[in-house]
Amino acid sequence: MNEVFNLQYNTERPPLHIPEYGRHFQKMVDHAVALEDREERNRMAQAIISVMGNMQPHLRDVPDFQHKLWDQLFIMSDFKLDVDSPYPVLSKEVLEARPEPLDYPQNHPKYRFYGNNIKRMIDVAVKWEAGDKRAGLEYAIANHMKKCYLNWNKDTVDDKVIFAHLLELSDGKIDLAADGENLTESGQFLKQRSNKSNRSNSQKKGQRGSRGKKRY
Repeated sequence: MNEVFNLQYNTERPPLHIPEYGRHFQKMVDHAVALEDREERNRMAQAIISVMGNMQPHLRDVPDFQHKLWDQLFIMSDFKLDVDSPYPVLSKEVLEARPEPLDYPQNHPKYRFYGNNIKRMIDVAVKWEAGDKRAGLEYAIANHMKKCYLNWNKDTVDDKVIFAHLLELSDGKIDLAADGENLTESGQFLKQRSNKSNRSNSQKKGQRGSRGKKRY
C-alpha cells in the first residue's frame, strides 16, 4: 500500500525541455550539471552526446549533426551545463529571440481576376523594344487575360474589353485595339475548360470504381 502512495506522476515532476529524449535522459543531463569536477563533466557530456547520436542514426548524414546534438544538450540543461563544447555555446537569448516579421506583398490590383503575374508580364513587355518579339508577348498577354476573365466572370467577353484593360494596366503603352488584333475565340477557351473538367471527373469516377475490386 505504501508503494501506491509513493508513486510519482509526471504532472508532479519538472517539465522536460526536449520530451523526445525521455525522463531518464533528462536525469542524465541533470546529473552532469550537478558534477563539481569539470573534467568529469566533460567526460559525462561526451558520453551523453554519444548516446544521443545512437538514438538518432537517421540524422547522421544531416549537415552539422554534432552541432545540433550539442545545442540540444545545452537546451536540456537549461543552459546551466558548463563544459568545453567543440562548437559555440548556444545562449538562451538567441534561442528565444523572435525572427523579424516577413514582408508580404501588399498588392491590391484593380482587376484581381487577372492576378499579379499578368501585371509583371506587362511591366516586362513595355520595357522591350518594338518589334515582332514584343508584339508576340503582348498578344500572348492579352490572350491569357481573356482566359482569366472567362474563368472568373462570364462565358463570353468582347476583345475590346480586354484591350481596354490592357491599355489601362500598361499605362497607355500597349494598345492592341489600334493594331486591329483579334484574340482567340471565347468558345475555344470554354471548350478547353470543359474538356479539362470532363477529364478530371472521369479520373475521379475511375478511382471510385476501382475501390473494392480484387487485384491479381
